[in-house]
Amino acid sequence: MQLLIVHRDPEMGEALVQMVKTYTHHECDLVGSDVAALDWGRRHRKCGLLLTQLEAEGIDGLGLGGSMSEIFPGLQVLFFPTYPASDQRLEIARTKIFPEPVNGDALIDAIERAAVVPPGAPDLFHVIDILQMCSLSRRSGALQIVTKENTGFVFLRSGKIVHAETTSERDKEALYEIVAWDYVEFAYERSVRPPLESIAMPWHELLTAAVARRHDEKANSQRRSA
Repeated sequence: MQLLIVHRDPEMGEALVQMVKTYTHHECDLVGSDVAALDWGRRHRKCGLLLTQLEAEGIDGLGLGGSMSEIFPGLQVLFFPTYPASDQRLEIARTKIFPEPVNGDALIDAIERAAVVPPGAPDLFHVIDILQMCSLSRRSGALQIVTKENTGFVFLRSGKIVHAETTSERDKEALYEIVAWDYVEFAYERSVRPPLESIAMPWHELLTAAVARRHDEKANSQRRSA
């Protein structure tokens, strides 16, 4: 599999390349900006995995992921956000988001999972991973959350989850429904504003409550089927 790492810090970028080359058999290149990444993409026939900073000078990871996916259909993406790992409130076992200090074992595991994804398969993220990343990155705008059967929207203001909608629900209940979808595709639009601000609960309390409800629903379903 061909990998591309996009990182503004040459020292950190080279360390990541060396990790990939030492612990995997995949090809790996490094560039330092969105412009360089797109130029690389135009000159290469294949890329299976993009590992990019979420945001840095000359790098917009969310936008770059979308642009590179148009060049390489079926591209998988991993993100390096700017906040430290210690800021994370919820841990995801099969994460695709790696704040510093980067957990090397988890990163290698994510790379190897990407290597066995069937060609053309969707780029799936755990919904909690995406919501936590956007909250900790203090994002404003709208997330469109999609599965094969469902579509929902989560609206943020400076990292706060202020509203959510699905076909059948609004407000916190919509957010709880979206979290129950587990692995999803997503799109982010910075310029979209929420139609209203219906949620006041801090994002980490909201996501913790959503995870707890999801756990209870699974436990109740297992008891009923036993």
